[in-house]
Amino acid sequence: MVKKVKIYNNFNISKLHKNSIILIGNFDGLHLGHQKLFQEAKKYKKKIMCKLGVVTFDPMPKMFFNKELKNYRISNLNQKINYFKKYDIDFIVNKNFNKNFSKIKSYNFIKNILSKKLKSKYIFVSNNFRFGNKREGNVKLLKNLSKKYNYKIINPTPLKKKGKIISSTLIRKLLQKGKLDKANKYLNRPWSIEGRVQKGRSMGKKIGFPTCNIELSDYIIAKPGVYAVKVKCFDIKNNLKGIANLGYRPTFNQKKILLEVNIFNFNGNLYNKKLTVEFKKFIRGEKKFRGVKQLRNQIHKDLKRAKKI
Repeated sequence: MVKKVKIYNNFNISKLHKNSIILIGNFDGLHLGHQKLFQEAKKYKKKIMCKLGVVTFDPMPKMFFNKELKNYRISNLNQKINYFKKYDIDFIVNKNFNKNFSKIKSYNFIKNILSKKLKSKYIFVSNNFRFGNKREGNVKLLKNLSKKYNYKIINPTPLKKKGKIISSTLIRKLLQKGKLDKANKYLNRPWSIEGRVQKGRSMGKKIGFPTCNIELSDYIIAKPGVYAVKVKCFDIKNNLKGIANLGYRPTFNQKKILLEVNIFNFNGNLYNKKLTVEFKKFIRGEKKFRGVKQLRNQIHKDLKRAKKI
């Protein structure tokens, strides 16, 4: 049985959830570095017998301040919340990040929100956590005010692999470079995109490879090309294997980025269904072909490779 987690959209939490352990951050992708933080918080929960909550923000502050930053997320909000639930979380505060909230001074955030409203007992943050108006607040300020406001700060050393700190920024760069294997390793799972199947121009069907077209929304754009994928659909019990093209379809002179997924040995209708597409292996980069015949031949080769994965 899945544990029920209370989700708040403001800081007015119930008495039951006050005096808890709080993790604060964007936690985009919930990678290995974040997972280390969550595992540590889970240990504290067991040791001191209190509730465990997460404070996160939507939209992500960087996207709020930079309106031109359209494709940035590793995970959407729904995925992020589901990842949180795997760590014995009792409640989540998903705060709408808006103009008014961005103007709160860092001292007031500690005094009025972390102390007065949440009555935080232990606060878990990563070393690069910044908060408050103009990002003036940091871990040092949180530590300096911890005795005054009766909480303890826990910020474990960042997780490093081969001298590099594992971060959401690093994973975005890996995805953009087509280094999917490494990105998946640092996420501790296959990177995935969640979205609804939309009606397209049926170009795939016309050349013998019907596809599900999925809008990228505000996900990071991984390296355009062909990927071996696994597809999950709420209505279908078994996971489905397939091949995906993420790109601009240069052979057809398209300008808009699109995710097209061909599912192996499947004939059902998935229009308007919500799918999760897990990226298992990067097969090749996007190419412009001289014509449909050349494209079709290449797709046959890609399918052979994808089916072996």
